[in-house]
Amino acid sequence: MIALIMAGGSGKRFWPLSRRDLPKQYLKIISDRSLIQMTYDRLLPVFSPHDIYVITSVSQKHLIKEHLPELPEANIILEPCARNTAPCIGLSSIFLRGIRHSSENMLVLPSDHYISDSSLFFSSIQLAEKVSREGYLVTFGIKPTYPATGFGYIESGEEILAGSRKVIQFKEKPVLKDALEFINRGNFFWNSGMFMWSISSILDAIADHMPDLFKALEIISGRWKNEGVNIDFSQEYSLLPHIPIDIGVMEKASNKAVIPVSYGWSDLGSWQTLYNMKEHDKEGNFFSGLSATINSKGNLVIAGKLVSLIDIDDLIIIDTGDILLITPRNSSEKVKRMVDKLEKEGREKEI
Repeated sequence: MIALIMAGGSGKRFWPLSRRDLPKQYLKIISDRSLIQMTYDRLLPVFSPHDIYVITSVSQKHLIKEHLPELPEANIILEPCARNTAPCIGLSSIFLRGIRHSSENMLVLPSDHYISDSSLFFSSIQLAEKVSREGYLVTFGIKPTYPATGFGYIESGEEILAGSRKVIQFKEKPVLKDALEFINRGNFFWNSGMFMWSISSILDAIADHMPDLFKALEIISGRWKNEGVNIDFSQEYSLLPHIPIDIGVMEKASNKAVIPVSYGWSDLGSWQTLYNMKEHDKEGNFFSGLSATINSKGNLVIAGKLVSLIDIDDLIIIDTGDILLITPRNSSEKVKRMVDKLEKEGREKEI
């Protein structure tokens, strides 16, 4: 069994701390280890460094080497540009097919998620491997703790092996009314974006459901064989569809399974989710440094200076020296929109 960490994201939702030259997965926002280091550490009791692979962008290779010095350089797979998870996983699988046995199971996971209970995580991996051996494309569904509208959902059906179920369908991010119904029905789970399958089964699924992508990947594979893996294939790769694996493959596949899990998972998808994970003072505030407050509650403040608040509630305040972000906590999911706005305006230095 091997593991693939997807680490090419730009981390726009954690701007301005996350920037193009230091995206979210390289930040130390939970502990003294960066998020990608925490992900890598979490795998080590089950996987050796030689069985862990990382796919990232060409521009982030130096960050991978800096944060994961134990990882063999040959285990770093490079994307010329970001094309979402279907091309990312497809490219990785084509690469791994050339150096591993195609029947090997592959755990696929993002580089920037948090899991608090490692023992339950390991147990779910063991079960996923068994289900994958039965020919299924396996995803991990998080047992919902509230009617979230920021996650996609997975509707589960009949049991396969104990602790695993067939997937009926994937549902896009719901409105609150539908999220409440999902919770009440009890067979819906948050889509974690983590997967388990064999190298051959995911490539077969891509060939069946995204044949144009598969043909393009085979052309890249052929060039690798003839010219070596260090060739420039940016032109071919830039033409690939910008589609998530969930939409491109999982929603269409008939052999999909879900393992419902509950192990303190968070996708760390916004400043609000980080606030929820932090320990707060008696007024519900979190400060990364020095603070002074009067009648102020529920704030998240990250700054390298003394921050004083008077009659201020429920704000996110992030000061990086060159940029100051201030937003209500319940608007923190709009941070990505601000980064997109700056991109459109050509303000490259600020992102």
